[in-house]
Amino acid sequence: MTFTIGFAPGVTLTKWTRLWEERRPDAALGFLPVTDENQARVLIDGSAQVGFVRLPLEASEEARLSVIRLYSEVVVAILPEDHPLADEDSVTLADLDGLQLHDNRGSLREAVELVAAGVGAVVVPHALARQHNRKDVVLRDVTDAEETWIAVAWLAEEETPDIEEFVGIVRGRSANSSRGPSSPAREKIDPDLQVAKEKHPRKKAEKPRGKYVHRSTARPQGKRRRQGR
Repeated sequence: MTFTIGFAPGVTLTKWTRLWEERRPDAALGFLPVTDENQARVLIDGSAQVGFVRLPLEASEEARLSVIRLYSEVVVAILPEDHPLADEDSVTLADLDGLQLHDNRGSLREAVELVAAGVGAVVVPHALARQHNRKDVVLRDVTDAEETWIAVAWLAEEETPDIEEFVGIVRGRSANSSRGPSSPAREKIDPDLQVAKEKHPRKKAEKPRGKYVHRSTARPQGKRRRQGR
């Protein structure tokens, strides 16, 4: 049976799926791109077993899910390359007053087309903006925008051993860690750091070697045997 992962636009799965494939070559992975509108629904209807979602979720849907926040995202404004704000290193929401802010719940590609034509701006997470970056627009950090979060989520009533193992991988659990409700709570570890540790295990300290003494300078042990002529 395929273990299916739903993922929101801009989420990179490689570091987690690589570890799963190493540890569970018997369980094939499937992938399901989702949108803000259906990212929780695919978990509730069983289309995907786990999902990487962009918060916030609808309260009625989140009530049925187990959700663990993973990381926050930088929010940027997509501006025309010749806009006066394009010369700034970063902007604030007040700087964008007076600009038409396109609704990014529609087609982001079409919204960026309008921005490139000199019509308004778009405020989105950097991971999304990067997918639609082009030469005639610029990306500038919005320093006071409300941050967005990427989380891993699954249907609370369907917490299977496979789901538990995958979530453990995402949270940085090593292959030798015990699983199950009786396991002691473990500190959250950056998955990138954990992968680095597993790929480059610490070398054992070598035992110090004795000092080498050249044979010609070594002090003879005991009495020297008298050599005949």
